[in-house]
Amino acid sequence: MRTHKCGEVTKQHLSEVVELCGWVHRRRDHGGVIFIDLRDREGLVQVVFNPDGAETFAIAESVRSEYVLRVKGTVKDRLEGTINPNMKTGEIEVVVDEIEVLNESETPPFPIESEIEVNEEMRLRYRYIDLRRTEMQQKMKVRRDVTRNLRNFLDDQEYFEIETPILTKATPEGARDYIVPSRTHENAFFALPQSPQLYKQLLMISGMDKYYQIVRCFRDEDLRADRQPEFTQLDIETSFMNEDEIMGTMEVMIKKLFSEVLNVDLGDFPVMTYEEGMRRYGSDKPDLRIPLELVDIADDMKEVDFKVFSGPANDQNGRVVALKIPNGSDLTRKEIDALTKYVSIYGARGLAYIKVNDRDGGLEGLQSPIVKFAPAEVWESVLTKTGAKTGDLIFFGADKTKIVNEAMGALRVKIGLDRGLAEGDWKPLWLIDFPMFDWDDKNQRWNAIHHPFTAPSCTIEELEANPGQALSRAYDLILNGTELGGGSIRINHTDMQTKVLEILGIGEEEAREKFGFLLDALKYGCPPHGGIAFGLDRLVMLMTGSSSIRDVIAFPKTQSAACPLVDAPAIVNDAQLRELGIKLRKPTEKSEAKED
Repeated sequence: MRTHKCGEVTKQHLSEVVELCGWVHRRRDHGGVIFIDLRDREGLVQVVFNPDGAETFAIAESVRSEYVLRVKGTVKDRLEGTINPNMKTGEIEVVVDEIEVLNESETPPFPIESEIEVNEEMRLRYRYIDLRRTEMQQKMKVRRDVTRNLRNFLDDQEYFEIETPILTKATPEGARDYIVPSRTHENAFFALPQSPQLYKQLLMISGMDKYYQIVRCFRDEDLRADRQPEFTQLDIETSFMNEDEIMGTMEVMIKKLFSEVLNVDLGDFPVMTYEEGMRRYGSDKPDLRIPLELVDIADDMKEVDFKVFSGPANDQNGRVVALKIPNGSDLTRKEIDALTKYVSIYGARGLAYIKVNDRDGGLEGLQSPIVKFAPAEVWESVLTKTGAKTGDLIFFGADKTKIVNEAMGALRVKIGLDRGLAEGDWKPLWLIDFPMFDWDDKNQRWNAIHHPFTAPSCTIEELEANPGQALSRAYDLILNGTELGGGSIRINHTDMQTKVLEILGIGEEEAREKFGFLLDALKYGCPPHGGIAFGLDRLVMLMTGSSSIRDVIAFPKTQSAACPLVDAPAIVNDAQLRELGIKLRKPTEKSEAKED
């Protein structure tokens, strides 16, 4: 039906007869000559209709926005003064001899290309229209280029692309499973995979050596801008490689990706320990573009009369930090109040500050309600440790370590970005030496930081004696404060795997029920192995400068995990439920009130 795509026709095709297909992007009638910008995936081209061809001209007069056309015509230079340097096809036009309306269109629910802000619910309801926009087409193109580039790299490295099951068994990975009833196995259920973790380990035991898969995963969890109930990840596993070798290979892959798709040189990837990340940045995914750092000042605050500071300073589970903002003394009271409200999201009960009006002026050079609560030598020590100068501002965080890290870590990023302090466009790093476990005060139990199959860097005896001090052989790849991928060396011995499950409160009977197949497989010559998984949606989101992964997924769900396009999830009829042996429970008053 066509010889060229719309965006491909240029001066090299002058005098050629071309056939094009596409959508009417814009139609203009100038003094008896009709101009139509015809659009397809590759871009726009201007096609021209002269009144000399009466039949063709009459059809052109009848078409409207988003009609689908096929045209045939001759490529010619545009007239002087009408060249559009902003279009790839801006030097030429196609003078049309034949036109065929392939389909008409109703008026779209919103303009295809417009500065008008369109409600996201509307965009998702008419996603097939939204995807026609140039911005969305470009994002889908980047996604195509990213997946192709990653596949090519792994294929060249002799990885096998192997599909793992979608209908599987429920496993605890930190989020709720999506459950699928089985018609052929009464009262039994499949689960949609949160990841292919156990299957890819079984593939290593099978001797596949190197595996990858671009795979759909499912998690029934609360959503944020970078979360979806179903998402795509690049899943990788390999045998006979340690963490340094895996990280090295993945670093080459990501560098190659950015170089070839974005023409960006990421440079070297520094390696940072979890402890250092939390101490300096209050985060296990620090944004290194922001030069601000947290400074520990607990030693200075242990003896002060200000209980807000001295309490956490003397608590082994507490932390007191200072965060210097260069030239921050111009922050208004209103701005500081807004930042105080912001950190309250993370549990902080306030945000103390000092404005350094005169670095050499002693207490008189400091402006703050808290200055009076500590002697001059304490504040002098704080100013020295933070490197504060005249015109700077210092924020303070004092509370339980977890609250301080989350609140002050988020604050440093927000201030850094809001005040234009970010340095460079891309700052990657590897974070290593994560703790194996995190203590859950509410449930009085240990939880796995990564997952229960991550290998510790200590012996079974050391792990059992002090699980809270054990480090894992895990590694995360961070880019601009976003976790792109996480991986680890896996446990490949049954006794170690059993011990880790035991520490997590999973007894022998439960372990056999949930993971018996893995525990058995580990007995049959399981090689040392490890891997990593990259969030593909999150990666493309970063590479396209999008604010949400919904903008780089063709058909995403809303933040309530619904699809306005096909109106899912939907009610299932009684016949289907009976066939599955399922009886629905009436909604409780609480859930009904929530829906209202």
